[in-house]
Amino acid sequence: MKRYRDFNSYLRELYGERVQRISLDAGLGCPNRDGTISEKGCIFCDRLGSGTGAWIDRGLSLKQQISNARSYVQRRYRAKKFIAYFQSFTNTYAPIEHLKALYDQALESTDMVGLSVATRPDCVDADVLDLLQSYQGDYLVWVEYGLQSAHDKTLERINRGHDVACFERSVFLANEHGLNVCAHVILGLPGENREMMMQTARFISNLPIQGVKIHLLYVVKGTQLAKLYEEGEFRCLEQEEYVDLVVDFLESLPSDMVIQRLTGDPVRSELVAPSWAMEKSRNLTLIAETLERKNIWQGRLYRKSTS
Repeated sequence: MKRYRDFNSYLRELYGERVQRISLDAGLGCPNRDGTISEKGCIFCDRLGSGTGAWIDRGLSLKQQISNARSYVQRRYRAKKFIAYFQSFTNTYAPIEHLKALYDQALESTDMVGLSVATRPDCVDADVLDLLQSYQGDYLVWVEYGLQSAHDKTLERINRGHDVACFERSVFLANEHGLNVCAHVILGLPGENREMMMQTARFISNLPIQGVKIHLLYVVKGTQLAKLYEEGEFRCLEQEEYVDLVVDFLESLPSDMVIQRLTGDPVRSELVAPSWAMEKSRNLTLIAETLERKNIWQGRLYRKSTS
C-alpha cells in the first residue's frame, strides 16, 4: 500500500474503476497578466499559463480537446470515465454566463463524471461558487486554488498578486458551499528554506482543504524566473533535495487529504532547468522509496491546531 493517499486510489474508491482527468484550455486570461493586477504575471508562469497550449498554439475547441484526449487516455489507461479539468490560466476569470457555457459544454458527454476548475483565490466570489455548487448533484466537483506559499513575503517576491489572507478567505467560502478544495503549493521558491516550506504544509493542513498538488519549481523559457536563473540569482533544487522535501511535507498533512500531484509536468521544449524535472516516473519512485526507507507516511506528524 502507498504511504500517502493518492488521487487515483481516491477515485477508485468513489467509482470502482480508473477515472482520468482531461486537461482543458478554455482560452481564458489572468488578471495578473492583463494589467488588472499586473502585466508581468507570476515569475514562473510561462506563455501557456501552466496549461496545455491547446487553445493558444493549436486553436482547438473544447470538443476537439476532449475528443483527442479521450482517445489517448482510453488507449493508455483504459479509462472509461473522465473529469473535465480546466487547467490553463484562470478558469473563473470570465462572466458567469460564459463560465456556465464552458462547463456545460465540457460535461455534455455521459462519460464525464467530474469537473475540476483551477483558478486564483482572488478570482472567486459567491456567484462563481454557486455555479460550481450547482453541478455537485450530478458530478464530482473540485475547485483548485493556487497558493504556492503560506508566506506573504514569498508571494510578493514571485509577484503572485494576492496575499495569504485572500487564499484563506476563499477556502472558507468554498467550504461554506460544500465544495472540495485543492491547494497548489510550490517547493523551492526563491528565498524559502525548508522550515518555511514546512510551515506552508502546516498552514494548509489546518484549513478545510481536501486535496493538495505539490509542484517542483522548475525554470521555463521566457519567464522572469528564467532571467534570474541565467543571471545566477536563483538555484534550482537538486533531485534528492526535492524528494526529501516532499516526504517531509507529506508527513505534516492530514492522512485523509488527497494528494493529487507530487511533482510537475514541464513541456520538454520549454524547460530550462533542472533537467531531472522531466524524470516524472523516477521522481515518484524515489519519493515512494524514501518514504519506505525512512518509515514515513502521510499524517505521521500531523497535529491539528487548536487556535
